[in-house]
Amino acid sequence: MSGLQLSNVIKRYGQTQVIHGIDLEIEHGEFCVFVGPSGCGKSTLLRMVAGLEETTSGQIEIGKRDVTHADPAQRGVAMVFQTYALYPHMSVGENMGFGLKMNGHPKAEISEKVGEAARILKLEDYLDRKPKALSGGQRQRVAIGRAIVRGPEVFLFDEPLSNLDAELRVEMRVEIARLHNEIGATMIYVTHDQVEAMTLADKIVVLRGGYIEQVGAPLTLYNDPDNKFVAGFIGSPAMNFFDGTNAGGTVTVPALGGATMRAPASLTADGSVTVGLRPNLMALGDGDSHVVDLSERLGGVSYHYLTAPDGARIVVEAHDQAAPPPGTKTGIAFNADDALFFDAKTEARLR
Repeated sequence: MSGLQLSNVIKRYGQTQVIHGIDLEIEHGEFCVFVGPSGCGKSTLLRMVAGLEETTSGQIEIGKRDVTHADPAQRGVAMVFQTYALYPHMSVGENMGFGLKMNGHPKAEISEKVGEAARILKLEDYLDRKPKALSGGQRQRVAIGRAIVRGPEVFLFDEPLSNLDAELRVEMRVEIARLHNEIGATMIYVTHDQVEAMTLADKIVVLRGGYIEQVGAPLTLYNDPDNKFVAGFIGSPAMNFFDGTNAGGTVTVPALGGATMRAPASLTADGSVTVGLRPNLMALGDGDSHVVDLSERLGGVSYHYLTAPDGARIVVEAHDQAAPPPGTKTGIAFNADDALFFDAKTEARLR
């Protein structure tokens, strides 16, 4: 079994603490994605798992083995970087088998493992080519192949698609998902792109400032976020947030034309509250309370950007071809039961 266990893991650089007591369990065979904004600590945490960053305190276990202070080569992990890190003078096959060669594996074994990795990644026709003769997506597959031949317990991906164009990113997401399904290995994937996280992960770990904000399946985080940060980070376009006022269990939202809705059971005090609604749960409606600033027509979906009477900005998702011109006045339609509520000060979810 090659699961991963982090127990109260801390990382300091001098007096500056960047990872704050992380506790996390990743099951064998899970595809776990670390996601969050730049500087949240996701790459640092991944490098600690790989042994490329020293763990200040706490414990890291891989397959029930304590590897907290083990050398990277002894941890049973293989890492795929965003820069590919291929040797330009070596062929694809030589790049993929170089690690095994340096460790003294027999040529026949190297050839067999390289051939199997090439089959999985559809690189059989490219084994004799040099990296310069490959596309960006093909080079990244070579880098993944180099990890596969090592037979690691855990695969680590550090933003592997960030250097690719939009089309190749989609193609490689599919390749990586297919790879995980085929080999069934434990994988940890770092990205700042929540779309990658949603499409690839069995489990998402949302990080901010070196702390875990929430851990869960993609749709759990989307539908049931624990706080405003997770609600706004997961989902594209981001959730709309509005200032509301609770009075006697009724919340009034000026940005929604003074609409009222029932307060959640945990909201017992009168005063300010934040209300969230996802763009796909809203629609243009009758009335003239909101002004259309821009409509993005993307074919199967459109996004309408509106300004509310109180100046709040709103995004509404639509699946028709109609697009009101800028300056058009419109109303807003939504179901109050779809609203989420957050504490205006702590940003914690109110249920």
